[in-house]
Amino acid sequence: MQLPTQKSVQQDEAPQKIEKMKHVVRRIKFESELDLDFGERVAEKAYGQKLLSCIQCGTCSATCPLAHYMDYTPRKIIAMTREGFKEEVLNSLTIWLCASCYSCYVQCPRQIHITDVMYALKREAIQLGFHPKRLPIPILAQEFYKRVLKDGRNTESWLLISLYLRTNPFKMLKESILGLKLFLRGRLTIGKEHVKRRDQIHAILEHKKGGQPL
Repeated sequence: MQLPTQKSVQQDEAPQKIEKMKHVVRRIKFESELDLDFGERVAEKAYGQKLLSCIQCGTCSATCPLAHYMDYTPRKIIAMTREGFKEEVLNSLTIWLCASCYSCYVQCPRQIHITDVMYALKREAIQLGFHPKRLPIPILAQEFYKRVLKDGRNTESWLLISLYLRTNPFKMLKESILGLKLFLRGRLTIGKEHVKRRDQIHAILEHKKGGQPL
């Protein structure tokens, strides 16, 4: 029996090393790769929040009840937004995990409305399609907007059906018994609800969609 030589072992390991190198993620970015105007655009969409006044004290991260589940803490999100790490911020789960509890704003020594910044980042992520494809939160926001734009009101049963079809159809079957119980108690309706002057709702939402003040 011939034992493998050191040279043959190195040749066998070479393809494995090359395969591992393909999955290496570069964590450093050059300034030319950053979107340096990203922070100003987000601040403008967040009702003129002064992101540059953030002193990076970390109070927002310390008071956030969901910071432990976020990939980037609120403090890091603010810093990355200001510096232009657009793709990293919009692809993060942090902006979707924000519970809108405003604890960060209440405790912020600079009185920055961080929750409004998170809302602005969510809108940017949805518009540019950066969010994970089957993440329920942005899909729920999209479907809710579509229902209100079309009917002027939101019918919860149809909203849930649309959500499950786009995220996890099997979960809809699992929740069908609960849905039936709610229907029998009058908590869910099958018919679509709508307002009389849907054209006015449509005009208002389209006007705001263009970023124009009412």
